[in-house]
Amino acid sequence: MRLKNILPLLSLLTVIACKDEATKQDTAQDSQRPNIIFIMADDHAYQAISAYSNKLIETPNIDRIAKEGILFTNASVTNSICAPSRAVILTGKHSHINGKVDNYFPFDTTNVTFPQLFQKTGYQTAMFGKLHFGNNPKGIDEFKILPGQGNYINPKFITKEGDTTVTGYVTDIITDFTLSWLDKERDKNKPFMLMYLHKAPHRPWWPSPEKFKEYTKKTFTEPETLFDDYKNRGTAAKTAEMNILYHMRYGHDSKIRPETLERMGKVTPEMEPIPGGFTYPYNRMNAEQKALYDPIIDSINKDFEEHWPKMTAEEKMKWKYQRYMQDYLGTIASVDDNVGRVLDYLDETGLAENTIVVYTSDQGFYLGEHGWFDKRFIYEESFKTPLMVRWPDVVKPGSQNDDMVQNLDFAPTFLDIAGIQIPNDMQGESMLPILNGNGSGWSRDAAYYHYYEYPAVHMVKRHYGIVTKKYKLIHFYYDVDEWELYDRLNDPHELNNVYNSPDYQDIVKELKEKLTVLRRKYKDSTALDSLYIKKYLEGRKEF
Repeated sequence: MRLKNILPLLSLLTVIACKDEATKQDTAQDSQRPNIIFIMADDHAYQAISAYSNKLIETPNIDRIAKEGILFTNASVTNSICAPSRAVILTGKHSHINGKVDNYFPFDTTNVTFPQLFQKTGYQTAMFGKLHFGNNPKGIDEFKILPGQGNYINPKFITKEGDTTVTGYVTDIITDFTLSWLDKERDKNKPFMLMYLHKAPHRPWWPSPEKFKEYTKKTFTEPETLFDDYKNRGTAAKTAEMNILYHMRYGHDSKIRPETLERMGKVTPEMEPIPGGFTYPYNRMNAEQKALYDPIIDSINKDFEEHWPKMTAEEKMKWKYQRYMQDYLGTIASVDDNVGRVLDYLDETGLAENTIVVYTSDQGFYLGEHGWFDKRFIYEESFKTPLMVRWPDVVKPGSQNDDMVQNLDFAPTFLDIAGIQIPNDMQGESMLPILNGNGSGWSRDAAYYHYYEYPAVHMVKRHYGIVTKKYKLIHFYYDVDEWELYDRLNDPHELNNVYNSPDYQDIVKELKEKLTVLRRKYKDSTALDSLYIKKYLEGRKEF
């Protein structure tokens, strides 16, 4: 062969060799980048995780994440309501910046979400479960998501191939999708970022048949403030519509059949029924499923019909509380079982060694505290959210942290862990210094909160506030102008508003100044909120 023919061949072989070497280096680099599994339940109160407290339930599988990693005791949300919380998590921006201020206003789709950035830098991305808004999540390679709130029984899913309905129980199905993708569908030569998102324990609470049978026989400890009279609190607490006795629906929440209520005639306290509140989820069942649920539902209805008319108001509150806990905690038991399935898979396959596992909720929830269910308030049980992170060889097992971290920080943290540049317009902070054991690298000493959805379901007034480890200052500003201050250390149940106490005036002054600084830092303003109020009054279309 002539030299002039050999030279191009040598050049081609050199290019191929270089490409092969580059591919090997890229593959080697990818193998070192950690995988991330982000597990989020919906409305999972930290009080219902035994790593925080075992008064109500044991959650051994979820606890494993804390036992083998770090437990955050002061984690919180910026806006305690489902879709806005998820938008904050995806964007690393407060609600007034990403546009999703409540469950009705649409998400601003020009926002860049952190999965998009993972996707662009070579990560595989997947999402299974409840997103709550939109039907085509940005930056996600593979998804099967519930439309809106979704259903517990025989749920419908939105997929890239179209809508599909799957027979079974939603918590099990979401986990089946997750494990199938991990085991059979992903490219095992690439790192992944997986969002494993449970519907449970969102209302209406329908446990699986076996958990329904088990938990209906249990009795749970009542919270100290179940019969709170809201003394020394402002108008907002007194007028909220989320009292277990007066606002929790008979059929929708307590599993009372329409025919039972019809036979009983007038049932007090009276409340407007939710159309299809019982029949809609019940009628999703097939005959085999109904046969499993019917004996338990019938026993509840028999007890209700026989005893409810004779009960005092206090006894009715206690009865409803127990029914609430039986169903709510029953759904959580299935979440815990299924988290265990995923953790076992990671351990058995060796994936656990280079996989970060995060467990959290989109916000906290009231489990009878102050007589309430639901969330929305900046008060403790809905403001705080469970958060735990397992990262082998990085996070010290069994460690705890009380820094003021928020769901605002998830996006920048995940990006920082993966070595992806954090966009300048993200408002959260990376928690990587905390995870690395460098507590001095964390700077936030006060969290900012802003709730918008009023007037609306549950009638929790609009408010914003600042929270430190010691104090909580709140401003209720729409149709009232009221301030509240709580001493978090000396009044953990938040029963005494000390805003006007002479002993706390220096604290009020200091916190108001800090609050002004935070509102300016996060670009929140009264004028901006007035715009949302104007749009609300003009009429909203549910998204």
